[in-house]
Amino acid sequence: MNKSNAMFDAWLMKTKPVIPVIVIDHESDAKPLGDALMKGGVRLLEITLRTSAGLKSIEVLSNQYPDLITGAGTVITPEQVDDVASVGGRFIVSPGFSEQIALKAEKHGLAYLPGVATATEIMMAINSGYDFLKFFPAAQAGGISMLKAFSGPFPQITFCPTGGINKQDYSEYLALNNVRCVGGSWFVSSQLIADKNWSDITSLADAL
Repeated sequence: MNKSNAMFDAWLMKTKPVIPVIVIDHESDAKPLGDALMKGGVRLLEITLRTSAGLKSIEVLSNQYPDLITGAGTVITPEQVDDVASVGGRFIVSPGFSEQIALKAEKHGLAYLPGVATATEIMMAINSGYDFLKFFPAAQAGGISMLKAFSGPFPQITFCPTGGINKQDYSEYLALNNVRCVGGSWFVSSQLIADKNWSDITSLADAL
């Protein structure tokens, strides 16, 4: 097990098995959102870099909520890894696997959760030392049946399926032996954040 996988091992023991995949449009929402999720028992937060507020939001949460484990999602270039490290992010998540991103993350001491959707990509990740992978986009790439199929040739691999997972089916994913956690946005939706409905976010997180 490489250092990155070990870090995720330790972090997942401290939080619920659902990682919020968060899109923030305004950095002013970062602090109340972090507070709402922490009250709901969620400690591991993925802030995507899909908006201009993403990086600054990671900085706000990293500085003001040291008990939260805040990282970046939708990391697709090595330069973004530098940016995440510079604002205090602790991990990165990418939609696919990149050896260049893996090397950059290792240089900065950041944990890396690479995305895979095929056997070939899983083998590439294994050969770079990773045994905890993001399965993305989960629903569109075969969902539960695909994860069951992967368990045969890749018994050493565990997954965090993300993409199209919702309140109705996330527990079915978590019931699989090769799934350690899932990523989802139903309890941190853009609408809930836009409405500043922090109490509902806390309640939804608490119910996970």
